[in-house]
Amino acid sequence: GTKLVKNPPRLLINAANTATLQSCSAPGKYHLVPMIELLTLTHSPEFAARCDQLPGMRLFVDLERNGKAERQQGRNTFISSHTVTDVGHVKAVLKQAKVMVRVNPIDLANLAACNAEVNAVLAQGADMLMLPMFSTPAELQAFAALVAGRVPVVALLETAGALASLDDWIGIHGLQEVFVGLNDLHVSLGCQFMFEPLLLGHVDRVAAAAKAHGLRFGFGGIARVDEGLLPGRDVLAEHVRLGSRAVILSRSFNQAAGQSGSDAARAPFEQAVGQLRAAERALALRTPQQILDDQARTFAQISKLSDSFQTAKAAA
Repeated sequence: GTKLVKNPPRLLINAANTATLQSCSAPGKYHLVPMIELLTLTHSPEFAARCDQLPGMRLFVDLERNGKAERQQGRNTFISSHTVTDVGHVKAVLKQAKVMVRVNPIDLANLAACNAEVNAVLAQGADMLMLPMFSTPAELQAFAALVAGRVPVVALLETAGALASLDDWIGIHGLQEVFVGLNDLHVSLGCQFMFEPLLLGHVDRVAAAAKAHGLRFGFGGIARVDEGLLPGRDVLAEHVRLGSRAVILSRSFNQAAGQSGSDAARAPFEQAVGQLRAAERALALRTPQQILDDQARTFAQISKLSDSFQTAKAAA
């Protein structure tokens, strides 16, 4: 079991054991829990090297293209220009962080193309592979078979079909993490706001299933602590409540002061990550009642935002 420690409200950091303290049912006692990994989308070796200096980071190279432009037409979303060789360039500068690669969705009628992409990415040194946009257990099973245990597989749950068939694929051999992609999932489910699947209990269900199978779990994106339609602090509170191990830093989070669309007075990236870690420490020390109160307040915000989007859509 995990050793209980009293009253050390500090983050314990080293490359091998990044952890924070979380309150447990015994009053005044805490237990060590892993730090939430911050997933950073980049193909820049220079920025990757900066991230590598911080504990608990995961670099994220995104090769997904197939069908994405059509699927996300009219939405302010990210379509990557990353390439296979970017994987190797990022990997070359890393000393402690891992690099994860999101490949293209699998086509069961053309497994040769997926196999070629998997092999090319692994040859560049990818530490883990993420499969997007699968809807059936057969797709994830076929992908895991192609990877063949060479690196861990991350299932990106972002379709109604994947959610409905969760219990049929979560035990697939080779799977290490289930990550809920709220952007595409909320559209697939007919929701109005990205965080609505959280309000509906879908994310809780996935978190519980992942835990029952001994898998890592993460979801969605996060803005800086006091930024975003749903502020970063409130999103982070839900990650801590659910035992999440991973979250994607939003495009705006990574945007440097003075860049297009950013505030010239914004804190540097490293300082913003430090603020997120400080919030993570504080949230981990909440009492059970404080956790419930924060959840209720956040869910009320999500409901209000969803209603406002529905109203705006009806008026358009």
